[in-house]
Amino acid sequence: MPPADDPGASEGTARSGANVIGVLGEILITAGVLVFLYLAWLLWFNDGIVGGQQVTAAQSQSRGWAKADQGGNETGSPDPAIPTVGKAPANAVQFANIIVPRFGADYQRPISEGVGTADSLRVGVGHYPGSQMPGGIGNVALAGHRTTWGAPFGQIADLRVGDSIYIETKDGWYRYVFRSLEFVRPTGVSVLDPVPDTPGVTARDRVLTMTSCNPKFSAAERIIAFSVFDTWYPRADGPPPEIASAVEAH
Repeated sequence: MPPADDPGASEGTARSGANVIGVLGEILITAGVLVFLYLAWLLWFNDGIVGGQQVTAAQSQSRGWAKADQGGNETGSPDPAIPTVGKAPANAVQFANIIVPRFGADYQRPISEGVGTADSLRVGVGHYPGSQMPGGIGNVALAGHRTTWGAPFGQIADLRVGDSIYIETKDGWYRYVFRSLEFVRPTGVSVLDPVPDTPGVTARDRVLTMTSCNPKFSAAERIIAFSVFDTWYPRADGPPPEIASAVEAH
């Protein structure tokens, strides 16, 4: 055994320490790369897969409605008698689709009852329980992820005044027109009131409210998109001209 003050022993100890640090460094770098790859998969690649699945689900629902409507009664041009979707279905049950031309020619997503992160929001857009159903006077309130799980509202900040937002149901299409964006804290639930941001007031108009997290990759705030009802298109007359080619292609 070399003496305690042997420089060779000190050098060996230093080399051992350096080797340990080097190994730990390599492990941390590898772990960092794996985390980065996972996040990239979750936020981009997986969004593309899940988004495609949501489009397929919406298209399938639309085809089912079209098939069921064959031979239905003709109602002429856009009907001033606006039907309202009846009672909300059970939690996580799909009952409508949302179509937003601004988000892309093939953009369609299913709308399900509820805003649970473990069910409705994993398969598309969720409808806030207790808010108005499509077509009714009051506030149709929807929620959707801005990142992950297909990011159905990933482009919500790109909406421009006058953009069309269509809600498709078995009876036809409701066209809402985008008006404005608002940013609130997570506690700002008054945006879901029958008259948004005006608690206790009786609704007289048909409005649509879309909510998502803000900024992206954070839940510090909520981004809110408000739209107002414009036109009703009965299914018997075919889809609205703005989206006819996209709908008929599917």
